[in-house]
Amino acid sequence: MAAKWTGRCPGCDAWGTLDEQAAAPVALRRVAAPVVAPALRLRDVDARVVAARPTGVDEFDRVLGGGLIPGGVVLLAGEPGIGKSTLLLGAAQSWAARGHGRALIVTGEETAAQVRLRAGRLGAVHDDLYLAAETDLAAVLGHIEEVAPKLLIVDSVQTIADTATDGATGGVSQVRAVAAALTAAAKQRGIACILVGHVTKDGAIAGPRVVEHLVDVVLQFEGERGSLIRTVRGVKNRFGPADEVGCFQMTESGVESIADPSGLFVSERRPGVAGTCTTVMMQGRRAMPVEIQTLVGPPGGGAHRTVSGLDAARVSMVLAVAGRWAGLPVAGCDVLAATVGGARTTEPAADLALALAVWSSVRDIPLPASLVVLGELGLSGEVRPIPVVAQRLSEAARFGFDTAIVPAGDYGSLPAGMRISQVPDLLGALRSLGGGTEVVSLSGERLG
Repeated sequence: MAAKWTGRCPGCDAWGTLDEQAAAPVALRRVAAPVVAPALRLRDVDARVVAARPTGVDEFDRVLGGGLIPGGVVLLAGEPGIGKSTLLLGAAQSWAARGHGRALIVTGEETAAQVRLRAGRLGAVHDDLYLAAETDLAAVLGHIEEVAPKLLIVDSVQTIADTATDGATGGVSQVRAVAAALTAAAKQRGIACILVGHVTKDGAIAGPRVVEHLVDVVLQFEGERGSLIRTVRGVKNRFGPADEVGCFQMTESGVESIADPSGLFVSERRPGVAGTCTTVMMQGRRAMPVEIQTLVGPPGGGAHRTVSGLDAARVSMVLAVAGRWAGLPVAGCDVLAATVGGARTTEPAADLALALAVWSSVRDIPLPASLVVLGELGLSGEVRPIPVVAQRLSEAARFGFDTAIVPAGDYGSLPAGMRISQVPDLLGALRSLGGGTEVVSLSGERLG
């Protein structure tokens, strides 16, 4: 018997004596397992059992989509020392105080006494708030069995080890096994579960990517070391919008929600300062004015690009477009671009504001403090439409901006009393600034 064509028989050395035969099909074995719960019509499934329960931390609930879901698993990741444990301690205390049931905090990074000391300082002590310092998965599951919590917080998933799984604590196999076991326990018992995760030096969530697929919600806790402002950004959410952002402020009493964060990212500019321009970015369903600041050095500086809070690739693209279509000589200059207050945006809607800020810095001509600029720049210098212009302008008008430059289009009802210029391209935006003979592009074209 041979797997391929053979002219000579290997047994008797005769030629042409082998016959071709097709292999017999292998019958598939189908073993039906006993059905524990019968399938239901979709209309008969009761969705009220997984209704969101607010934690009481307003901005946290906003990002979650209304609150925590029984049986839902949340992964909260952030840099060390940014305030993850403090935020979740306050959320657990508020959860217990609202009467949602017992909350169990499992800490693998601190002792119980250390957490108790912080809880006393923050006033986060309640009879239904339980604490366990454990690093063994079996012990954690034992605490869940004994306490029967409705909220479980594990700080952090990288510090818990499964003795039945090979690998070092915090390794890929360990994190995968621990996350899978805790997720299964949460869904089986209807426990709202929050797993704290570490991040790498690049800001990505540490551990295997499969953990992000296992959980229902992935949140990123962000903030600058030198700033008291913190943001929780939704990355994945099966129960609500995935791009929502909550804003917080670090205080002596913990991490507090900021109900109206729109003014955080707009500085009180000194009059007559060039290189700044304000835009309005969308953070989930919330519009927030953001000031963009730029500084362009003299030619011959080495053409270094320093960017903070903006997408470096888009900054390079905007500089190239401004150099080609507005005649700005930035190719050989050092350019610094940043947002105020630690805001982060990758929206193309900030392109035009960035271009005008660069133009203002190069020409040393301050832009009006009451001006807000919206629009995406194309490579040919055109200003492309952006979504929800009316909502952005309404938010800008609420903060006293009375002049706007936006892409051409029909936006329906716009704020009354606001002077709005609809422009087709970058040169049109510069023309709309007015200013007579002062507003002239470096290429020699008069734009006044």
